[in-house]
Amino acid sequence: MSGPGDSSTANQAARAGDPPRHYLTVASLTPDEFARLISLARRMKEEPAAWRDAIRGGKLALIFDKPSTRTRVSFEAAAVNLGMHPLMLRPDELQIGRGEPPQDTARVLSRLVDAIAWRTFSQARLEQFASYSAVPVINALTDEHHPCQALADLMTIEESIGALAGRRLAYVGDGNNVANSLIEAGALAGMHVVLATPEGYEPDPAIVAAARERGRQTGARIEIVRDPAAAARGADAVYTDVWTSMGEEAEREARQRAFRGYVVTPALMDLARPAAIFLHCLPAHRGEEVEEAVIEGPRSRVWDEAENRLWTEQAVLYALITGDWRGEPVR
Repeated sequence: MSGPGDSSTANQAARAGDPPRHYLTVASLTPDEFARLISLARRMKEEPAAWRDAIRGGKLALIFDKPSTRTRVSFEAAAVNLGMHPLMLRPDELQIGRGEPPQDTARVLSRLVDAIAWRTFSQARLEQFASYSAVPVINALTDEHHPCQALADLMTIEESIGALAGRRLAYVGDGNNVANSLIEAGALAGMHVVLATPEGYEPDPAIVAAARERGRQTGARIEIVRDPAAAARGADAVYTDVWTSMGEEAEREARQRAFRGYVVTPALMDLARPAAIFLHCLPAHRGEEVEEAVIEGPRSRVWDEAENRLWTEQAVLYALITGDWRGEPVR
């Protein structure tokens, strides 16, 4: 007999015309949903055997237009943990890589799998794809957003220092897709997010404005400053990312000049609270955005953060496919 997590249940819902729930941006969640996903992920991490085969026989399509280590492996591992079969699909093996409209690929894959995770370039293209999909679509990274990373980031902060509301999160560096999703996550969690970025490298102003508006309900505060020390002072967590992301290699020299001084050093960490942690989404360039002594030091939680990609993505898959955001262990 089919249980709530069986693949047949998800397929029946899709074919009955029930609209799927996607995870394309952090801001698509409510504060309660965001908190539930972190809670579910933490329970899955604490009791992994209880979730084996929770979506027995399900299939997850994984499309990666960009290179990946953590996102690809964590999604595959999460699917296997749930009893799903991950299908890794390279663009050069698909007709979408030869000009097939995304909406056609979405409609076909929807008949064959239970969920789709896509790492691509344009957020607009991903959203168009999702609008034609009858099964959940998950953003595995676009140029504008990295919502799966933000879930793992805040889960790691909560694990390390406790409740998120009112905590100060300092981000030092490029206002990129990671920064955009952190802003949205901090707004949902009621955090004080302070970003130190050079002029011309600020996060998306529309995302900042929307997060500040959301903060009126959650108590969150979003600040943009120039001085890394101003961001790090009194922080509960200090976060950074590479100066040059995928697709920006031609700007490397200009970015090296712009971000000189935006380095997380032991001295910068000393401005944070004594129990503050260091985070980085990886890959890291030691000696550029972070010094070796920080990323390998006792305050670093980057390896926990990387592992938590697995548990948060497992929670997202489970919640979106089954519709169960509370999650009861499968016995």
